[in-house]
Amino acid sequence: MDNVVIVTGAASGMGRACVDHAKTLGNVVFAVDITAPDIEGTIGVACDVTDPSAIAALVARVSAAGSFRALIHAAGVSPTMGDARKIFNINLVGTQQILNAFEPLVVPGSAAVCFASTAAHQVAVYVTPDQVALVDDPLAADFLDHAEAAVASDSGFAYALSKVGVIQVVNRAGKAWGRKGGRVTSVSPGIIDTPMGRLELEHQPAMQDMLAATPLSRLGRAEEVAAVAVFLASDAASFVSGIDVLVDGGLVRSGG
Repeated sequence: MDNVVIVTGAASGMGRACVDHAKTLGNVVFAVDITAPDIEGTIGVACDVTDPSAIAALVARVSAAGSFRALIHAAGVSPTMGDARKIFNINLVGTQQILNAFEPLVVPGSAAVCFASTAAHQVAVYVTPDQVALVDDPLAADFLDHAEAAVASDSGFAYALSKVGVIQVVNRAGKAWGRKGGRVTSVSPGIIDTPMGRLELEHQPAMQDMLAATPLSRLGRAEEVAAVAVFLASDAASFVSGIDVLVDGGLVRSGG
């Protein structure tokens, strides 16, 4: 039976880099984005991760194609790309929905890797218990209204808080998937040389300070993050689940 790998956010940036690495995990690769990517050796699929019906259609195609081996969920937006509501909807609600949708396909050896961010770690000391509880349940009624109010429509804080939620969602999913022999982890990239990363460097002054505070004194490369994500999805990480891995050149642990 074919082993199927799914990469969301596959059209560009870190998601695109993950597609090339993901081919080592399975012999069928679905490259997923809001518009179906045209990447040689993959099956391009258009899917809005905020649309449950679109996710259900993706899951049905994966189920028909073979055994679910890995999901690398890189789809997301940054502070400059949308308002607080859009950021919460794509980054956090989308992550919860896609993990929930794929859970029925989990078999021993299945793995998911979701993209969080160093921003989640950097804001941790400022996040209130009420905000932690809020993002722990992104499918709650009126979640987006409450989340938008909780950050006073600040897209930068919304981004960071959405990624706090991603880390919490991954921890919870790791328990549910683990009962079926599957694993869920996340990666938290620092400042990465991608179109999204360059956009934030151009529009968010604090990003320059973060770059200056990065011990390795450079931008990360998309393929460096992809290599970690695919390692976490691989059999080499078969006893790793429910955790977040920093891929940030040492920024967070150095106090940056």
